[in-house]
Formats: sequence, structure tokens, C-alpha cells
Amino acid sequence: MKFVIRTICFAFFLLFISFFEGVCEKFGSAHASQTNILEIVVQGSKRIDPETIIAFGKIEVGEQFNEVKLNETIKNLFNTGLFADVQLSLQDGLLTISVEENPLINRVIFEGNDRIDAEDLERELQLKPRRVLTRTKVQQDTQRLIDIYRLTGRFGVKVQPQLVMLEQNRVDLIFEIEEGALSKISKISFIGNDKFSDSKLRDVIQSKEDAFYRFLTSDDTYDPDRLKFDGELLRRFYLNNGFIDFQVISTVAEFSTGDASFAVTFTLREGKRYKLGKITLESAVEDVNIENLRHLYKGLEGGWYNARLVNNAVARLVGQLGVDGFAFVDIKREIKRKGNNNAVVLALYIAKTPRVHVERINIEGNSRTLDSVIRREFDLLEGDAFNVSKLRRARRSIRNLGFFSKAKVDSLPGSATDKTIIRVSVEEKSTGEISLGAGFSSQDGPLANIGIRERNLLGKGQDLNFNFKGSAARQEFKIGFTEPYFLDRDVSAGFDLVQSTTDRQTESSFDERKSGGGLRLGYSLGPDLRQRLKYSFERTQIRNVDDQASIFIKEQEGSNTVSQVSHTTSFDKLDNRREPSKGYAVSLTNDLAGLGGDARHLRSKLKAGYFVTILEDQVLSFRLETGFIKGIGEDVEIGERFFLGGRKIRGFAPSGIGPRDLKTKDVLGGNQYYTGSVELRFPIGLPNELGLKASIFSDVGSLSGLDQNSSQIDDGSGLRASVGLGLSWATGIGLMRLDFASAMLKEELDETEFISFSFGTGF
Repeated sequence: MKFVIRTICFAFFLLFISFFEGVCEKFGSAHASQTNILEIVVQGSKRIDPETIIAFGKIEVGEQFNEVKLNETIKNLFNTGLFADVQLSLQDGLLTISVEENPLINRVIFEGNDRIDAEDLERELQLKPRRVLTRTKVQQDTQRLIDIYRLTGRFGVKVQPQLVMLEQNRVDLIFEIEEGALSKISKISFIGNDKFSDSKLRDVIQSKEDAFYRFLTSDDTYDPDRLKFDGELLRRFYLNNGFIDFQVISTVAEFSTGDASFAVTFTLREGKRYKLGKITLESAVEDVNIENLRHLYKGLEGGWYNARLVNNAVARLVGQLGVDGFAFVDIKREIKRKGNNNAVVLALYIAKTPRVHVERINIEGNSRTLDSVIRREFDLLEGDAFNVSKLRRARRSIRNLGFFSKAKVDSLPGSATDKTIIRVSVEEKSTGEISLGAGFSSQDGPLANIGIRERNLLGKGQDLNFNFKGSAARQEFKIGFTEPYFLDRDVSAGFDLVQSTTDRQTESSFDERKSGGGLRLGYSLGPDLRQRLKYSFERTQIRNVDDQASIFIKEQEGSNTVSQVSHTTSFDKLDNRREPSKGYAVSLTNDLAGLGGDARHLRSKLKAGYFVTILEDQVLSFRLETGFIKGIGEDVEIGERFFLGGRKIRGFAPSGIGPRDLKTKDVLGGNQYYTGSVELRFPIGLPNELGLKASIFSDVGSLSGLDQNSSQIDDGSGLRASVGLGLSWATGIGLMRLDFASAMLKEELDETEFISFSFGTGF
């Protein structure tokens, strides 16, 4: 037992001696390696001055050098990115620094980049000609090129860097690119959607499945950012249909290497559907009358919860409070659930806000457009009580000018709590236009349009345009100028010069030429109500009358002049003038001729339209138009009469309705007419991005009332009517319209037209 104890003690003693000797050796070695640097020599440098290399290494003659300092020096030199290799050796106080410099880039070359220009690619890279090449930056730039191509939808791209060594330690850096095809979306699936079908949700999102007819859009190309937006579109859709707890759990895109396409799967949690039971409104502002605001949201109670309608109601509340002079209104909302009840309570609370006044209006970003052009769109001036409604109206007016790609109008806190600063930030865009157009119409034949326009002449907001429209049947040349704020008032003023030639040989055996000009004034009579005054002088020629033409046309051959004043009053509440879906518009025009010239007449036109959305994508429209012209002490010339048919009453040929010469069948025009139309526009079940819509319609109308009374004239005022089916296609190169119409009520001599077609585009 004693022997074992002595053995163990001896072993521990030996281990202690061994450890102590190792420590002493290590300490002595480290101490011994600390040698003063007496001289520094640099080897291998070609472009870089040796003194610069020594400075980069952060070492000096006379300082002590050890293993720690050695590692630090090597690290400092590598961090410059100038060297491919660095070696240090110290012997007898002489420190030798051996370096291998990284090469300089002579050229950066791209091969295989058919879709993206080399200049655009090079702009994105770190490495440029005459810069030092490093392996790290080559790897980073290679990945950057891959990312750029993926942003364009080419996820199968391959990029391989190559180096071509040149003399004087220079290289050509070549990126060999295999762009690959666009990565399409082969399939879009949804998991967890019990209330809405996959096809319905595919219509909601912007991303689409690959299909042959989507060659004009990129929505079927995989885009991760678009998928994020799709998630937001799904959230909005469900919130607008009562699903308050809806969530997009995940969005997974699986890449198929075979066809370089993606299969996208959205995993959803729909949650429970709620109705909006009651809306409560409280206010911390003493002057606010809650009862006077209830009508702005009362209609929402009892229906399915709809976030869009709730937002609109809150916006109406903010607008009304703004009209009352309360700026920076903060309306807080809270949704309250009650047990398992399917209805929720929406609590709205108006936080206390002070009445404020406009301190000043700041405008920025308008390098070309004058400040006055922007300021005149405001109903607010410095010192006025702040009004949110007027601010929104100014924002809309500035954007509608069409001078700016971006226009932001907001209010900022002023120098005091009762003051606000209105800031207008704009980004100008080109306002000059050169337009070319082409098309075809069954009524006018081939169509062409050439236009030159400047909508912001000299930055003053003035509009100058030159326009030519031509077809087989009609040619028109027009010059127009408009000053939107004449004499610094909300009055538009301008002039027009017009010359047109119309071929009426087919229906009336003559050609018509008109030339003249006019002066006009326009001004607002109130919100959405506008009036225009105009004076025009026009010379009309009836020429090239056929030898077999009606005697009633032959006696009109020659020229006459018309000097007239006119006014137009219009009221427009349409949501979209190009393709309205709701609202109405009415206009009345009166012309009085006789202030000089040859003609004496009074002419009136009334136009009205009403549009209402029946379902989500179904729009019902009603249109009415009527007019009459009455000679003052004389008969109305043929050039001033109305002609009816074609686009106004589908199913009838152009000028196919109205008084005719029984002998020659020539159309003579009429002094009074009316038309009406009822049309239902609806989608046809194909994807919305195709732009295909159908319509069913019925048109009615009549034209009659010649001054001449003769047994040789058929001047019946019977009702004409047609029914039909239309198909419109908003293609990427223009709008195509095809109408099939059958005349149900007609007169014996009326000319009908079953199919009408039109197509036009600008480029």
C-alpha cells in the first residue's frame, strides 16, 4: 500500500516538472523572439511603392517584432485588397516583406448577355477597368449578376467568371453568361381556402399561371416581390368579405429544373366570417356634433364586414371634420367581438385636435413648371383655416395636370400648434408628345392619326397641339391653343383652327369641305359643373356633286359662311371618363348663327349618360342624346344638318337613317334627331388580364324634319330600334370593338349594317 502511494506521488512530481519546463521554454522563446527591427526590405512590388506597403503594414524601424506583430502586419496588408500573397521573415534585425500584387483589371467583358446591355450590367458591379482584382469581389460580382437576372425572371441563369492574363500583371475579366429562359409560374395552388375556390383567388392575385395568351404581360413570370404583393391582395380581399382573422400562413415557390418553372402554393387560414353589427362613434372634440356625422357610416351596419367600405367611411368622417376646420384628425378604430356572436362592433374614436390655419405652402421639385401654375390649383391660401377637403381637391387637381410623374401633397406641423405647413413635392415628367395612330373602322375604313402636343408650354401650363386625323372618308387638320388660367383667373381661354374634308358620295353624292376657326372661354360654375363659351367662323363648301344627285343637293352646291356663338354647360360626376362604371354626366350646347356670315339658325344639343355597377364587374349604362336646328328666316343648309346612323344607332349604316330623295335615294340629313341606348357590359368568364368584355345593347332613335316639303322626299319620323351583342378587347396595342346588331324597327329606305368593327392604336 505504501508502495502504491509513493508511486503515485512520484508520477505527479514528474508531471509538475514537465509542465514547469514547458512554461519556461514558451516564455523564454516568446521573450527571445521579440527582436528590434533594424531595417525593412520590400520584395515583389511592381506598381506599389515600398514605402506605401510599409505604411499599410503599420510597422516602423526600431519597434519590437514578435509573432503577434507578424500576424497583425500580414492581416493589415491583406485587408488592403492589393495583394494575392504576403510573406514576412526576420533575420538579424532585417525584416523582409515579400508580396505578390493582385492584378489590375484591363477590361470587363460580358459574353452571352442578349437580354441586358453590357453597360447596364457593368454599372452594377464593384470591379471596373483599372481597379485591383480580388477573388472576393469576383465572387460577389458573380452573385450580383445572378441576382440581376433573377429580378428579370430568369432564375435558371448561370454566370461563370474567367480571367485572361496579360502582360504587366493585368487581366481581362470575362463573365460567361447563360441567361436561360424566363422562369414561368406553371401552377398556383391554395391550401386552406374553404369559402372561395382556387379559380376565384387566382383572379384576386396579380401573379398568373403560364398561358399562351399572356404573351403581352409578365404576370406569369416568377417574381418574389410580386408574390409578397399577392399576399397583401389576398388579405384585402378576405377583409373586404368579412374575414377579419384571415392570415397568409406561408407562400412556397418550388423550382423545377426540368422546365425552369415554379409551382407556387399559398397556405391560408380563413378564419370566421363576421358581420358588422354596430358602429359607435365618440369624440374628444367638444365642438363635433356626433349626430350630424352618423349618416356617413350608418349604411354599413348589418352587412358583412368590409374593410374597404369602413376605410371609405373613415375617410368621409375625416373629410367632414376637415371641412369643419379640424386638421390632423386621428380617428382610432377598434373591433370588438362578443363571444361566439357572428357580428362585431366597430368602435370609432375622434381624438382631440386643435383648429389650425395654413402658415405657408412650400413647393419643391418643380425645376420647369412655375410655382404659380401649382399654387393656382389650391383653394387654400396662407392664413386660411385648414380644410382637409380642399387639400384633397388640390392634390387631385395637381395630379390631373399631367405635368408630374409624382405629386405628393401633405400637411406638416407648423411653428405653433394651431398652424400647419402644406408641402407640395413633385417630380416633373416630359409633357411633349408626338403621337402616331393607326386603325380600321367599318364606317370610315383605314384610320390614321398624327399629333404633336405640348401640355406645359414654357412651364406656364399652356396647351399647344397640332393634330391630323385621316381616313378613307374623312380628313381633318386642327391647331389648338389653351391658356387654362386666363388673366390669372380660373378661366380657360384658347383658339382653334380647323379644316376638314368629308366624302359623302356613297350616301349623298357630294363632298363637303369645312375650314375655319374659333375662340373659346371655359370656367367653373361649381364642383363638377363647368361652362364653355365659344365664337366660331366657318366656311362650308358643297362640291363634287354627282350629276345624278338629288335636285335638293344640287341646289346646295357652292359655299356659305357660318358665324356663330355657342355655349356648353356640363355636369360630370363620372368616376372614369374613359370607361365609366358609376356616376352620370349631362351637357347642353346651344349655337346661334347670324352674327355675320350667310347662315341664320339656332341649334341645340342635349347629351346625358348614367352608369351603375350591378355586380362587381357588370356595368349598366343609359345614354340619351337629342338635338334640333331651326333656321331663322331661311332654310337650314345641308352642311349644318344632322346625319344619323353608324356608331350612334348600331345596326344601321352611317347616315343610314333620315330623310331621303325617293328618286335618287340620296340622304338629305335632318333638322331634329334623338337617340337612346341601354347597354349591359360584363366579363365573359376568361381571365381579367385578357381585357375581353362583352355587352348586350339596344339602341333607338330617329331623324327627321326637313325644311323642304316635297312628294319626292321621304321624311318619316318613325322610331328606329336595334338590338345587338358587342365584344371589346383591350389589347396591348389598342382597343378592338366588334358589334353585331340587328335593326328591329326601320323604314323602307333605311340602310342597315349587321357587323361593325373598329380597331385603333397609338405608337
